[in-house]
Amino acid sequence: MTATPKSRDARAAAETAARQSYGRLLAVLAARSRDVAAAEDALADAFAAALEQWPSKGVPEKPEAWLLTVARRRAIDRQRRRRAGSEAEDHLLLMGEESKAMELEENDGDVPDKRLALMFACAHPAINPEIRAPLILQTVLGFDAATIAAAFLVAPATMGQRLVRAKTRIRQTGIPFRLPERADLPERLDAVLEAIYAAFTEGWSDPAGTEALRRDLAGEAIWLGRLVASLMPDQPEALGLLALMLYAEARREARRTTDGDFVPLGEQDVLLWDNKLIDEAERLLAAAGGMGRPGRYQIEAALQSAHCARRHFGSTDWPAIAGLYAMLGRIAYSPVVEVNRAVALTEAGQAGTAIAILERLSADRRLADYQPYWAARGMVLARLDRNDSAREAYRRAIALERDPALRRFLQGRMDALPAALLN
Repeated sequence: MTATPKSRDARAAAETAARQSYGRLLAVLAARSRDVAAAEDALADAFAAALEQWPSKGVPEKPEAWLLTVARRRAIDRQRRRRAGSEAEDHLLLMGEESKAMELEENDGDVPDKRLALMFACAHPAINPEIRAPLILQTVLGFDAATIAAAFLVAPATMGQRLVRAKTRIRQTGIPFRLPERADLPERLDAVLEAIYAAFTEGWSDPAGTEALRRDLAGEAIWLGRLVASLMPDQPEALGLLALMLYAEARREARRTTDGDFVPLGEQDVLLWDNKLIDEAERLLAAAGGMGRPGRYQIEAALQSAHCARRHFGSTDWPAIAGLYAMLGRIAYSPVVEVNRAVALTEAGQAGTAIAILERLSADRRLADYQPYWAARGMVLARLDRNDSAREAYRRAIALERDPALRRFLQGRMDALPAALLN
């Protein structure tokens, strides 16, 4: 059946609402019930209703408010069918609160933004620390379990099970969906920052800005980062993360040629960088450093600052960058940090040390399908003139990469290797 212009407009409006407002809607729905899974189900019902009704009735003037109203009614209907006996009184009180809230929001048409409260609720001490950031990514930013699993190098099924358990924990313990007292904010900050950075990284993976969801994610992450930094200006890591994201965002226009080809950081045209964003990042990093409490995001921001220094000095200080990666590894070790350190060491003329690091990491199963590991391995082996092994690594990296521009870049690196000698 051919889609009509009205049905296409309706679907586009629903997709836009899902992309831009999912987290805001879910946060409002879950704030009273404290049942994230039930709120997700109700919101899914509301979007299904929109796709059914909007093509014939037209897209409402304020789609967000419409979706919230329908989702609340669906949630109340579900609760009404499930509840009975001694729980009925509490349920009636909840229904009364929801009805009042619907009336207020239908009158002004605005959906309050409670995402920050939801983020800090998901970082509650009663929730397993390992699942706090993934839970924030799913509930606040709408990531699916598979995407979250890839970001945290975990099997999708395992991540899905952990998320379900975390939502059950929220419901059973009655964790309040509000900003905690100021004294309680710091202990929850790490998970909030980790989720914001993961969201930015996912948005950053679309350098050309052609995928609306990812483009919006990067902007949302920066917005959330600004919100947290303004809420907690005395926390250097909040400032460090915001600086880190601004450094990266400042280089967005330089990451592709006009033909869409990938440009590695060391070869980017510094004239295309956004100096205003870089200068803001420098001020934030300086303020964070002045607090005397170094951390992961400050060091990562310092790494970006070292790269951005090329706009003044014309070259990159690779030994300094390798040293910063070593420092980062001591504070927040991960195999990804070690891969990046190996690349920096290679650029600093220490390919022998770099390949020893990569060989040691080869036993880590999490890196088996991690494209940057294989790309780094190919580069390091090429510098050591181990060209056959470099080709093998590049082939693996190319097979794992989804971005056509980056595949072309890796293919070019592989093709530039000297031809194998024939006996």
